Amino acid sequence: MRQIKYLIEFIIIIFLFMIIKLFGLKISKFIFGFIFKNFGSLFRSKKISHKNLSLALPNINKSERDKIINNMWVNYGKIFSEYMFMKKFRSNTEFSRKIIVENQEELEKIKSQKKPVIFISGHFNNFELMAMHLEKSDIDLAAVYRPLNNKFLNPIMERIRKKYICKKQIKKGISGTKELLKEFKKGTSIALMIDQRVSEGIKSNLFGKEALTTTIPAQFIKKFDASVVPIHIERLVDDTFKLKIQGSIKFSNDETVNEITQKLNKILEKMIMTNPDQWIWTHNRWKI
Repeated sequence: MRQIKYLIEFIIIIFLFMIIKLFGLKISKFIFGFIFKNFGSLFRSKKISHKNLSLALPNINKSERDKIINNMWVNYGKIFSEYMFMKKFRSNTEFSRKIIVENQEELEKIKSQKKPVIFISGHFNNFELMAMHLEKSDIDLAAVYRPLNNKFLNPIMERIRKKYICKKQIKKGISGTKELLKEFKKGTSIALMIDQRVSEGIKSNLFGKEALTTTIPAQFIKKFDASVVPIHIERLVDDTFKLKIQGSIKFSNDETVNEITQKLNKILEKMIMTNPDQWIWTHNRWKI
């Protein structure tokens, strides 16, 4: 029964992708922003979004929460539209010029040092553009991803990611961690999303509430004395993007995995608060 559901979902999404290609990006973003805003909560629980916002930002009222959630769904609709234009974002066209980069010098410094680093971020806005830019900047990069549950749709998304976003895509999981370790030892920098719940993680505070958090960045930091480079992307009002690359961060050898993980969560909090409506509040982040 589930496979039939996935097949129907696949057919619908392919049909919608065809519509997006037909109408072009600008019109598609308007259409799907509207659709996702008005119907998105039918597919992902509105209760989870409100619960998450109540936990993380207890001082805002329901009207403010509604505004954040509505804007989040509009952003989802725009991201959905943009997937069909990843090739144009990758090439040196007007699309790539929509991405304004802050602190590109940090990437040049990383390349000159010839030592791999750990890029950390979260599912902000069109997060795929971050790894794309790093690879376009000639950073030898491996990105971790979680395959889609839909076995019909997943091969298409994998193809888009490997062809236009980042060639070295490593599946999340135990075998993926081993592959990640192998790549890092070879001198490949890694890109990790640290904002999702992981069953094998540790309880670490995020906005003052315990959340199961990955320890992979902290473990790599301890093992290799690696530097961390936070990276964040935001969508501006004119639908251009600002990609912010922060300076490299070093941690003390005396700091534990738990302490480092907590500090990384604090960095994540600051990035989320830059534009709360451009983060994934639909994810059941604080489920223990």
